[in-house]
Amino acid sequence: MTTHHSDVLIVGAGPAGLSLAISLAQAGFTATVVEQQGDRALAQPAPDGREIALTHPSQATLQRLGSWAHLADHEVGQIAEAQVHDGPLGRHSALQLNAASGTHGDVSAHGALGFIVPNHALRRTAHAVAASTPGVRLLTGTQVTRVAALPGHAELDCVPSHTGPGDHATPQRLTAPLLVAADSRFSATRRQLGLGADMTDFGRTVIVCRMRHALPHGNVAHECFGYDRTLAVLPLPDDPQTGQALCSVVVTAGAADAAALMAQSPEAFATQVQAQFNDRLGPMALVGERHAYPLVAVYAQRFAGHRCALLGDAAVGMHPVTAHGYNLGLAGVERLTAALVSARQRGQDIGSADALAPYAQGHHRHAWPIYQGTNAIVRLYTDARPVPRLLRQLVLQGARRLPPLQAAIVGQLTGKAPQWMRALTLRP
Repeated sequence: MTTHHSDVLIVGAGPAGLSLAISLAQAGFTATVVEQQGDRALAQPAPDGREIALTHPSQATLQRLGSWAHLADHEVGQIAEAQVHDGPLGRHSALQLNAASGTHGDVSAHGALGFIVPNHALRRTAHAVAASTPGVRLLTGTQVTRVAALPGHAELDCVPSHTGPGDHATPQRLTAPLLVAADSRFSATRRQLGLGADMTDFGRTVIVCRMRHALPHGNVAHECFGYDRTLAVLPLPDDPQTGQALCSVVVTAGAADAAALMAQSPEAFATQVQAQFNDRLGPMALVGERHAYPLVAVYAQRFAGHRCALLGDAAVGMHPVTAHGYNLGLAGVERLTAALVSARQRGQDIGSADALAPYAQGHHRHAWPIYQGTNAIVRLYTDARPVPRLLRQLVLQGARRLPPLQAAIVGQLTGKAPQWMRALTLRP
């Protein structure tokens, strides 16, 4: 009999991978997380400009795992309302969405649409909990060189990430009944496992940053679909040191336009954002650095196979416009944990394809409509031709006049869809 190093090997110590390790340990499994970055980078990650919108179910998951309690007060903001604007701000009436819009199901029971937390804070708190959780082993500063899903177990070969000149590190081999890839939407582990993925390169770049402003934001998030650029303005808690109002700004533009925006002085960039937002928040100024990311969406062709599974961005890498990326990752944590617990209760091999099928099928039913719907929205709202412009207005007007449609949209934002919508994704 082979003595395994743990029940589950996880490649990638991002928030999704670490959250899975914590969740599995709480359920009585052992998990080894292999990560290229070192301990210091994981314990104190640098700000990367990204602010993560979280649904109520995602907050509940983080509370269950224990990482939510490690967030500072100034790291947790609330989104009370979302407004969707088409074309230049103020030209057309905005679609206004809040918890009261969800008049169907239990959506209206929530006072806020959701929460917003810096990505680096989610990474820091996930690492803090994982590092202190019995049953979780963190193998940091380690480069994965090979993975394999064999009939009887999964294997992972790795070496130290950083070696000196002339050093020849001996690979270490880890084995477990199951290996999970959670190492980004461009996952090398996924490719080695032979799990393909469909990629949509939007040919655009997203620029994210923080800005301070003179007027209060009222906890209202704005999504402004311009014909050349898309601008999102997300409410953040006030600066804990200065008390100044803050927001997160997300600009999506073509590659050349984005490069020009990144090259602008902080003052010129702030002036552009302020003008596109029609001075709604008064004078604005850049806080910290701008960060640019290429916009590529990814959907794996399979979420699991024999001895292997995909999680987080390695399974589904979302366009940020509907803010569902990390929420899908946490939903995957819950669903994969439940599948493994169920397999153990039935005496199944947790790495078998049969044991992993409920996770793969359930996560696909949950993620596929959100992924396709998000991509359709992006295509519709970035097309400047006359017919798509008219169609956008018809969609927004219809949503304003149809409470059930508003309830469905709010349900997606909060993670608490109306009953009729949840029925579409229930298991047969």
